[in-house]
Amino acid sequence: MCGASNTWSLVIHAHSLSPWGVPRDTDPRLLRAFAAVAGELNFTRAAARMFVAQQSLSRDIRRLEDQLGTVLFVRTTRRVALTPEGERLLPYARRVLAAHDELNAAAVRDERPLLVDVGAPVATGQQVLDEARRLAPELEFVARYHSGLTGAAAEIAGGRLDVSFGRVAGLEPAVLAVLDHRLIRYERLAVLLPQDHRLARLPRVPLDALAGETLYAGAGNPETAEWTDYARHLFEGRGIGLAAPFPRIEGEAEFARVVRRRGWSVLASEVFTAVPGMALRPLVDPVPLSPVSMVWRRGLRHPGLDALQASVRRLADAGRWRERPYGSWLPEPDARVLGAAPPSAR
Repeated sequence: MCGASNTWSLVIHAHSLSPWGVPRDTDPRLLRAFAAVAGELNFTRAAARMFVAQQSLSRDIRRLEDQLGTVLFVRTTRRVALTPEGERLLPYARRVLAAHDELNAAAVRDERPLLVDVGAPVATGQQVLDEARRLAPELEFVARYHSGLTGAAAEIAGGRLDVSFGRVAGLEPAVLAVLDHRLIRYERLAVLLPQDHRLARLPRVPLDALAGETLYAGAGNPETAEWTDYARHLFEGRGIGLAAPFPRIEGEAEFARVVRRRGWSVLASEVFTAVPGMALRPLVDPVPLSPVSMVWRRGLRHPGLDALQASVRRLADAGRWRERPYGSWLPEPDARVLGAAPPSAR
């Protein structure tokens, strides 16, 4: 039998047997978590290497330990070390992962373009795509401009789109179940105000100052349902009203025309299209954060996805995208889905 066949056979069968001969059905993601921590002997560094939250990584290790019925690491406040059982498992895990990567690489269809929804030309997704094109100029990326992640996620699930960006906590569980996602940025929220608005003269707008105001947040547009859901969480108990549903607005020029004509104030983020005659002001006390994740179809293998991941790492590290300021605000569903711990003082 050829070497490749032996390797792929290992992928198929090694998942079902542990080194102790006990039947298993182990998710390769758990083995990757184990290999990363074993390589770093530090959960913080391993989480950064895997681009996941440390809490999520710790849960994966516990899940693997529960499946195998053994402890893989000794953890103290000062160090992490492999147990004898962990040392025994490590070479098996690395062989399985290497074979798994070989099988995935053989299935990649890198001749086709990667279809990437970036939301808007000024959005975080566009920045990631621009960097990926710079890092991998030989690859072809085709940009799409959906108005929200809810609409884009349906396209990804249906195989008509590959990657998008946005708030995953607002997606339906059945849709989220067929997607992979990684947090890439906490965007600080802002409010877009008519220039003659009473609050437009302030350099920053306290949330309490919006009591009695009504803000547009995409209600009536089914493609931006995750954003409207975020607004409802933010406005609850603060006396801020949500503008009545309005038909989907397509294009920046049309958005600017409608917003100005109706005299709306708009819930926005720090990364937002400029609208003539309106002022974008950051929100404070507390600073609301909108988590932006990169989202793709589960099982997708494409060199363009690797380039996007690499560009995210560079941009997120350079811009400190994943830092949360002390006292910031995050909806409870987002903290739960992302495994986000409370922000620390800085």
